[in-house]
Amino acid sequence: MTANAAMKSRLEARKAELTARLAGIEAELESHEAKDWEEQAVEREGDEVLEGMGISGQQELRMIEAALGRIAAGDYGTCARCGAEIAAERLAAVPYTPFCRACAQ
Repeated sequence: MTANAAMKSRLEARKAELTARLAGIEAELESHEAKDWEEQAVEREGDEVLEGMGISGQQELRMIEAALGRIAAGDYGTCARCGAEIAAERLAAVPYTPFCRACAQ
């Protein structure tokens, strides 16, 4: 298996994990039926946390989809800003990054 094929498999697995998590967050946000104002307040606090997690997950999902697009286009591992090769260590740590270490700073 080539490095890009292995990374594609890793990204697709993470994408599936995030998609399932986001579906769970959405279901949880839609499930509240508290009548009591104190329960509603607690639910709202929880909802804020869930919404933050959902936003973060959606952002990561977009970055993963962009990385999968770069793999399909043959551009994966090349910095989108300067055109240099992105270090394998960086891709292992942040597999969806479009930037080399220097350009990411």
